[in-house]
Amino acid sequence: MKKSTAHNRQEIIEYLKLQEALAVKKARRDFWSFCCLLYPEFYKESRWYLKELCRTLQAFYSGEINKQILIINMPPRHGKTFTARLFVLWLFGQNPGTKIITGSYNQILSGLFAQQTRDGILMENRNVKHKYFTDIFPDTTIKQGDAAKGFWSLDGSEEKNYLATSPGGTATGIGANYLIVDDIIKNNEEAVNELVKDKHWEWYNNTLVQRMERPRKQILIMTRWASDDLVGRTLERKADKCHLITYKAVQNDGSMLCDEIMTKAEYEDIISEMGDSIASANYQQEPIDLKGRLYTKFKTYDRLPEDELGNSLFEGIYSYTDTADEGSDYLCNIIWGRYMRDAYVLDVYYTQAGMEITESETARRFQNFEVNRSRIESNNGGSGFARNVRRISEEQFKNFKTVIKWFHQSGNKRARIISNATWVMEHILYPSDWRQKWPEYHAAMVRYQRDGGNKYDDAPDCTTGVAETMYKLGA
Repeated sequence: MKKSTAHNRQEIIEYLKLQEALAVKKARRDFWSFCCLLYPEFYKESRWYLKELCRTLQAFYSGEINKQILIINMPPRHGKTFTARLFVLWLFGQNPGTKIITGSYNQILSGLFAQQTRDGILMENRNVKHKYFTDIFPDTTIKQGDAAKGFWSLDGSEEKNYLATSPGGTATGIGANYLIVDDIIKNNEEAVNELVKDKHWEWYNNTLVQRMERPRKQILIMTRWASDDLVGRTLERKADKCHLITYKAVQNDGSMLCDEIMTKAEYEDIISEMGDSIASANYQQEPIDLKGRLYTKFKTYDRLPEDELGNSLFEGIYSYTDTADEGSDYLCNIIWGRYMRDAYVLDVYYTQAGMEITESETARRFQNFEVNRSRIESNNGGSGFARNVRRISEEQFKNFKTVIKWFHQSGNKRARIISNATWVMEHILYPSDWRQKWPEYHAAMVRYQRDGGNKYDDAPDCTTGVAETMYKLGA
């Protein structure tokens, strides 16, 4: 006997309710499922990078990614801010006691992020296609009478749960378990403004980070405008605490990250409108100041050359010193070991300290690294520096092993740097952690521009001296 149509319809309804209940249950514990349930038209399986982004955010939350700082570099309009806002909602669903501070480049954008987050809880966002936040987390609600756009609490919380701010703004009145900074550089003008970037760094570390409480997790979402922007400085100074994910609009194989969001033709139109360097920063995560850099790669090593018994295979230990030409310039001293035709950098002394400090410190390093021969440029007081280093080496450190010679450098600095760049990239090897060991020197080398406009050239100049010394040694 056949079942009635009404009975079949009821079975279908019950089945759909069951599937819906399972989807809600899954969304509570899985962030990607949460996004798909709220916005299925945007969070599609075909958009692999969004699924990967959501998985990364959840792994960061759970501790599977055991880092304090998550850095996300993504092109505009591909969902980075949208996903960050949904992640805030999901975090509140996991624990209504969570405290979060978010920051954007001005109070308008910061307030918009906050308002949309708040409205997501209040069910005022009518773009939701399937379920609302409260359908998934019914016990998480805004506290009655405490729903200001940028500073609010959740029901049952004794403290404020959310604060929106911007560079220069305050962060008082709330601690933060999570700190989320979203695109605080406005445009290319700010990207090259050292004062603005310094203020961002100071605001982030001295205002925001000081408000942090366990688990003290930080998320930086940025377009890579400049190599020394907030992300660049964080990677440079706190690399061991960072987990970085990067998405480019145009992939290495020429395909687009998401054709539905941006086609290749649309990207080419953007290049024609804003120029290659700005487009590359926005969409390819290539900082403007690295676009025309002279050194495009650097070789590194994890182990020094040794024989099977662990004895060094270096044919000698050498040093080259470029003394500071003016008060604001850097003294740069590089010590390396020569093996075959390669220079293995052992130490870099890169400083703006005065000669009363650098003379003794340079001599100490000659002693510590057992330098065989040192070459010091005698230009602009270099000969006096060299004599004092030799005197200190012999009198204070009893070092008679290091042969210290000085000479006048008559070659054109810029021409020397450019003509030796290829050899530097092919034959000078740095320790794999040189970015952390010598951050200022690393930055000076990475950012040096082929076409000029460099504030300092002391690091490339001294590194060129290493190449020239190796030539004299038969490299």
